[in-house]
Amino acid sequence: MDRQTAPPVSSTCSLLPPEEASRSQLGGGPMAAAAAAASPNGPGTAGAGAGAEGKKGGVVVGPPPVRQERETWSRQMDFIMSCVGFAVGLGNVWRFPYLCYKNGGGVFLIPYLLIVFVGGVPIFFLEISLGQFMKAGSINVWNIAPLFKGLGYASMVIVFFCNTYYIMVLAWAFYYLIKSFSSQLPWSSCGNPWNTNSCVDAFSLHQCNNASDNATIAGSNLTCAHVAQARSPIIEFWENKVLNISSGLDDPGQINWELLLCLMAVWLLIYFCVWKGVKSTGKIVYFTATFPYVVLIILLVRGVTLPGAYDGIMYYIKPDWSKLEEAQVWIDAGTQVFFSYAIGLGALTALGSYNRFNNDCYKDAFVLALINSGTSFFAGFVVFSILGFMAAEQSVDISQVAESGPGLAFIAYPKAVSLMPVAPLWAGLFFFMLLLLGLDSQFVGVEGFVTGILDLFPGKYEHRYKREIAVALCCLLCFIIDISMVTQGGMYVFQLFDYYSASGMTLLWQAFWECMVVSWVYGADRFMDDIARMIGYRPLPWMKWCWSFITPCVCMGIFLFHLVNYKALTYNNTYAYPWWGEVIGWCLALSSMLCIPLSLAYKLFRAKGSFAQRWARLTSPVWGSHHLEYMAPDVKPLSSLSPTSDDNKVIIFESVM
Repeated sequence: MDRQTAPPVSSTCSLLPPEEASRSQLGGGPMAAAAAAASPNGPGTAGAGAGAEGKKGGVVVGPPPVRQERETWSRQMDFIMSCVGFAVGLGNVWRFPYLCYKNGGGVFLIPYLLIVFVGGVPIFFLEISLGQFMKAGSINVWNIAPLFKGLGYASMVIVFFCNTYYIMVLAWAFYYLIKSFSSQLPWSSCGNPWNTNSCVDAFSLHQCNNASDNATIAGSNLTCAHVAQARSPIIEFWENKVLNISSGLDDPGQINWELLLCLMAVWLLIYFCVWKGVKSTGKIVYFTATFPYVVLIILLVRGVTLPGAYDGIMYYIKPDWSKLEEAQVWIDAGTQVFFSYAIGLGALTALGSYNRFNNDCYKDAFVLALINSGTSFFAGFVVFSILGFMAAEQSVDISQVAESGPGLAFIAYPKAVSLMPVAPLWAGLFFFMLLLLGLDSQFVGVEGFVTGILDLFPGKYEHRYKREIAVALCCLLCFIIDISMVTQGGMYVFQLFDYYSASGMTLLWQAFWECMVVSWVYGADRFMDDIARMIGYRPLPWMKWCWSFITPCVCMGIFLFHLVNYKALTYNNTYAYPWWGEVIGWCLALSSMLCIPLSLAYKLFRAKGSFAQRWARLTSPVWGSHHLEYMAPDVKPLSSLSPTSDDNKVIIFESVM
């Protein structure tokens, strides 16, 4: 067991017998935990953790350990903008509008908003407040119940996988942005080296509705039979030029060097956004988080002036009440909330850990939830005004042009901008917006991962450029894995990561355990008291009820539905992944999900004593120095202690960690 030191405390406090100290606990009870830890069998507390030199009778007399202050945001708005930049991303722009269209239009807002209030906001607030209270990243934050520290490792695995594959969307957007700087967009016409004989610029399918296969399209030499087998130039640009897609996962093919250079450029950009920590990150997000809104407003103004825009918007908001009877609608609403709120990734915890201890994170959670869901709803008007225009231009139903995921971003949108006047300008604006939307989500994800890693080694491996080196190693490792996604078979690898590693199942599993640990192991009332110590008042009891009962039931219900209705992964509804591909996918999913039960079993097995004794020790919080400083009125502020003071007695505690 590692020996760690608690922060300097007054001699009066340090000499209290354990049984008397336990009666003096306040709210969350760090004082009781500190005093009880002084006994040989106590659960222990840990602060900044200096060495144990000069031990005698469990007491070290000498100067206190040097306590490294945790970096904090320069202004609270830095935190708000960082959370907006991370949680508001591509899923708000392409996934939410598609789910509204798929699940009954405006009626989809009913299950969506309901799950926001019973699942999204409570867990969003839980993660931010937990990070702020513990002042630690996604791993050490679970010192609140050390037996369940596997939750931190699980979130680190998930966010690492997200950082690895999400960057590809930015590389594709950067590639399209570069290609937009031309007099004619390369995906707007056929006749390019990557086009096939099946490429047709204008489909004119409406002329073939009641015509024979041999009928000729007016103004061309094409027959209806030829048009039925034709392919759009934008689809051929995406599949033949950008992806140059191979026959399957077992056929990786060659590396796309243009895409590799774009990937390298984006990773360098991410590195220089993150390497100096939240002081610089908090400034960058002012631009990356706000500029996409400017572009969305410009696109909306342009979109509503296009022919067919009204039909598209009505298609988006017109409710189909019969959809409420379908279970899949509620499942889609739940998974979208967890995706768009970035729950379970540990990054929100890391962002919250840089807050001031007394920051009103309760108010912040509601403001951020409103911004997140409001952006999703607003983006729907932008998307469907353009899709309505596309449907009118092609004389087809909107359902034939509405797609989700990369198909919407890299097929539907490029087609839309190619039909607009001054097409390169609109293409450049759109893909620049897409790049920024993903950029802030990506570098905050990297920030969360690096924060968790550095928190594992407080005071160890001190180096002037420790953070810069850690960020560089993280980016380099992800880049090496990403090379497999810029090959001809890269899209199959990308979908494998997207479908399994950070899927709805892994996030729901993570959120379920977060609620259970805080509510039933640490104690929901106890944590509500801790929050009251931070913000000055108790949140509504609704939060406690959600953490304890409602949210875990919602998470597990959706999780089990996913499991029972599991469908094997396919690409483009045509290519079925081989069995070994699914095995790899499940390994990606289980690599995070199993962290929780395996870590729990390992810690219980290694501990000594009866099961009750093991449980009591391993679920006792390991407090940080700031808890004693802020929460105990009978403990002197750390800043008031001088190195030569007689009160500088440092108690050595045995940590269960």
